[in-house]
Amino acid sequence: MTIRNPTTDTRSRAPQTDAAASVSPAASDLDRQLEAVFMVADEPQGLVHLATAVGRPVAEVAASVARLVADFDGISSPDGMKAVRRGFELREVAGGWRIYVRATHDELVTDFVLTQNPSRLSQAALETLAVIAYKQPISRGQVASIRAVNVDSVVRTLLGRGLVTEAFTDSETGAINYATTDLLLTQLGINSLDELPHISPLLDGGTDGFEDLL
Repeated sequence: MTIRNPTTDTRSRAPQTDAAASVSPAASDLDRQLEAVFMVADEPQGLVHLATAVGRPVAEVAASVARLVADFDGISSPDGMKAVRRGFELREVAGGWRIYVRATHDELVTDFVLTQNPSRLSQAALETLAVIAYKQPISRGQVASIRAVNVDSVVRTLLGRGLVTEAFTDSETGAINYATTDLLLTQLGINSLDELPHISPLLDGGTDGFEDLL
């Protein structure tokens, strides 16, 4: 389902604005619930999945998503006042919805993550990065199966640091597959992933186990 962008489609602006003026308390609660879900979601969330999560009809969830899109985009309010355009947006990707940094702030956020927040990676982050580097492209679920722990927050950290990127979305499962970036090569001082050390000598029993985990 595609929801028109209220900042570019003037035909949908008036109905959405009028609806926003008459949102019921229950609908407002639903908006906040979905907002909370989107803040922690690592994958695009489909309407059916969201409806199941909050226990509400799909139609109500779709209407709530439309309100959030309009809210984040800062459309005009019924009294003519200009609403605040957020630094993030709710974007439809691969049949689902997810919060992303607004494109106009990409350079700023990248600079902040890479130069203003240079804290060291945790052991968990280093281990997850190693799995992605050697097995890319790989989904978050596959990484979790190898490490036998939840890796949601760790993958978010690596994405934020610019060390991994979303390579593509699986057309059948909707799972995002991750790969490393050129920044990792720069940090490691190598020209390509072919220069990574062979992992077999580091594993008990040579290659046994690692290739069979996927």
